[in-house]
Amino acid sequence: MYKKMFFPIGGGDELEHRLYGAMLVAKYFKVNLEILKSQENPNNKISSTIQLPDYIKKEIEEVLKLQLENEHQSFYDILNKVALDLDIKVSSKPLANEASVYAKTKDGLRSILVEQASKFCDLVVASSPPSGISTATFESAVLKSGKSVLMIPRIMRVFDTKNIIIGWNNSTEVSRSLTSSMDILKQAQRVHIVTSKQYSSDLSNMNSLVSYLKCHDVDASYEFIKTTRIPGQALLNASLDGNFDLIVAGAYGHKGLRELMFGGATRYLLENSTLPVFMSH
Repeated sequence: MYKKMFFPIGGGDELEHRLYGAMLVAKYFKVNLEILKSQENPNNKISSTIQLPDYIKKEIEEVLKLQLENEHQSFYDILNKVALDLDIKVSSKPLANEASVYAKTKDGLRSILVEQASKFCDLVVASSPPSGISTATFESAVLKSGKSVLMIPRIMRVFDTKNIIIGWNNSTEVSRSLTSSMDILKQAQRVHIVTSKQYSSDLSNMNSLVSYLKCHDVDASYEFIKTTRIPGQALLNASLDGNFDLIVAGAYGHKGLRELMFGGATRYLLENSTLPVFMSH
């Protein structure tokens, strides 16, 4: 169902863990994973903003160039190590019924590079941002790729889709996520929908949802759960209590990205979920 996935990554903590999680997904689906390693070249800022004698500029540029080369080499060393650990081939070409991975490094503004490169894939894989605070890179992947996003925890050692929970709030976003994840839902052994009276007080709507899934040979159950004062907490609690492998939910909502990122259900999942979340905007 998927042939190519895209995974943007910068530096920072847990680099090896994040690469491991993304490659774990690629191996599970047997797809080609393109990794974009992007960062701004510090020499560009020095040349344009700092007035120094040419010989000093040149010395600084040489030091920064060497530092950048060392960082890139370290990144590729880690990538090759993880690929070896997971028995995934490093190849830019998709392999028949087998996972493969390759990386590109580009200089430039990361959010712009991610926005462009993420358009050419079936699914975007993105690590949850640190402390649940959305970054420009994460927002570009979710909002401007035009693709669904599989958000993975920053540390993930196991990936599966046998048991899937759907957080239904009757929004356009979760409706899109539902349809976009249909191929994954069809392969699941257990699909369970959770909602609340706040979002779906009409039982006929839930029956219609179950019937729609049944059209795709997906047998789903549903239940109404009690929400808490923290949006997203009830969904995550139900996911963990029920031993689910994957959450399907909407990303953000009609009230605007910034508002929900700093106080909505999406923010809570970004900050607290130890499970991968499949979402669409």
